[in-house]
Amino acid sequence: MTARNVLVRGLLVGLLAGLAAFLVAHEVGEPHVETAIALEEAASAADPAAEAADEPEEEVTEVSRPVQRTWGLLTGTVAIGVVLGGFVALLSAAAIGRLGRLTAVQTTGLVAAIGFVAYSLVPFLKYPATPPAVGSGDTIGSRTSDYFLLVLVSVVAALAAVQLARALADRFGGLRASMAGVAAYVVVAGVAAALLPTVNEVGAFPADTLWSFRVSSLLTLTTLWAVIGAGLVLSVDRLARAERAVAERRALAASL
Repeated sequence: MTARNVLVRGLLVGLLAGLAAFLVAHEVGEPHVETAIALEEAASAADPAAEAADEPEEEVTEVSRPVQRTWGLLTGTVAIGVVLGGFVALLSAAAIGRLGRLTAVQTTGLVAAIGFVAYSLVPFLKYPATPPAVGSGDTIGSRTSDYFLLVLVSVVAALAAVQLARALADRFGGLRASMAGVAAYVVVAGVAAALLPTVNEVGAFPADTLWSFRVSSLLTLTTLWAVIGAGLVLSVDRLARAERAVAERRALAASL
């Protein structure tokens, strides 16, 4: 089982994950985006002065909503899926054989689960996705910086927690070492999330629409990672089975 074989399958799985995420985002998330856009347009129409102030001084080319919600959304989810699939595949290939007694399949599943929690879930819980009409344009830069800072801290903390668990495994056993790693990650990620600024720029936006949008966003992320994780686990399992079959045939041939 080579890193190249795992990477190729990771890219293919990422492509499928991107397609699946697109379907979820289009069918579940886009209706809430349309609702948010309608609310934003209604608010602008009710306040002509604010609408005039928001208009750019130079004419810019805008992408139409039909393109945004179809080809634009598809391109984005597929690109993200392929990149994440390849990255998780490389990390899995590097981790196989280095996480105690875990098999290749178990290691791949663990890497995907850690990636979902550290890269997507924890940052989302602190800085959830927001639809149009929510959030001030003046703070978008700081909000984006804070989000990616939390992503960085969360990922680094997850990697450090894995190394901690590996270092403690021989002395305290796999279960206790794993619990120590998880506890260390929770503390570091929790402290980072608590220290970073909290964003509260919802205003008068309907709470039910905001909640539905965020649930659909989390569902899209979960779908993306679930397909990547399940697809890679199945692919690595097939590779491992093929390698065992080859090894058994060689052993049989050598014994004749």
